[in-house]
Amino acid sequence: MPLHLIIDADDTLWENNVYFERAFEEFVGLLGHSRLDAAAIRAVLDEIEVVNNRIYGYGSRNFARNLQQCFLRLAEREVRPEDLEAIRLLGEKLLDHPMELIEGVEETLAYLRPRHDLVLFTKGQPEEQRRKLERSGLARYFHHTAVVKEKDAEAYRHLVSELGLDPERCWMIGNSPKSDVNAALEAGLRAVFIPHDHTWTLEREPLREVDGRVLRLSRFSELREHF
Repeated sequence: MPLHLIIDADDTLWENNVYFERAFEEFVGLLGHSRLDAAAIRAVLDEIEVVNNRIYGYGSRNFARNLQQCFLRLAEREVRPEDLEAIRLLGEKLLDHPMELIEGVEETLAYLRPRHDLVLFTKGQPEEQRRKLERSGLARYFHHTAVVKEKDAEAYRHLVSELGLDPERCWMIGNSPKSDVNAALEAGLRAVFIPHDHTWTLEREPLREVDGRVLRLSRFSELREHF
C-alpha cells in the first residue's frame, strides 16, 4: 500500500545552510570586532534569531534583519547607513544562491513518485521557498507542496488533517532533529533522519527515542532500499 512520504527541502533535497554560513562569515568581517570571535558573535546572533523567528519566521531577508540587529548590538563604532545596506545585500544575495541538489536526490524522487504519495513540507517565506523549488527542477515529483511559518507538532497535525492522511502511514524525511524528526514524532508520525554536516545550529537537538518509529539513513538515495 502506498505511503505518505513527507519530505523536507533545505539541506535534505538541496544545499542551503552552507550559503547562510558563508554570509555569516562575511558579516563577521564587516563587523570587525576587536575582541569577539566568530563563535561569540554567533551566540549573540542565535539569541536574536530565537526571538525574531517566532515573530517574522525564516528566510533570507529575515536573516539579514537579524544580522543588522546583531551589528547594531555589537558594533564598536558608529553604525553608518552603508553598513546596514551591506548587510541587507547579504540577504538579497542569498535569494539567488546556486541550487545544488544533494547527491542522489532526483533519481530517488523519480523512483519514489510512482510508488508513494510525495509531499514537500518546508518552512520559511512561501514565495522564497516556492522559487527555490521551481529553480531546483524537482516540483514535478511532488503531489502536494506546503510552506509553513514553523514546522512544529501542530503544523504536522494540520497538514495531516488538511490532506486527509493516515498518520500511521506517514513518514517525515529530513535532516533536522528538531523540525523534521522530533516534531513529527510528537504529532504521531514516523520519521526518517538523514543527517547533514551543515544543519543549522538552532535545529540541532537529541533525537527522541521512539521504538520502531525512526529510521536513520546516511544518504537520501538509501530511501530506495526501504520504500
